[in-house]
Amino acid sequence: MPSSVIAGMSYNVATSTLRVTFVSGRVYEYKKVPEHIYQDMKRSDSKGTYLNQHIKGNYDFKKIS
Repeated sequence: MPSSVIAGMSYNVATSTLRVTFVSGRVYEYKKVPEHIYQDMKRSDSKGTYLNQHIKGNYDFKKIS
């Protein structure tokens, strides 16, 4: 999953929570994200662009660190 912005991501099916770790070290959790959105992001050519176009502004989030 090479990305210049995103270092890693994970998805919790039980809570529909997407956790994104950025290259900067910041970690955010996005709430109530459908699993298909996570799967689409995993398959996307640009994880950062997908995040900006489909997740940011559409799902509640909290900064973890």
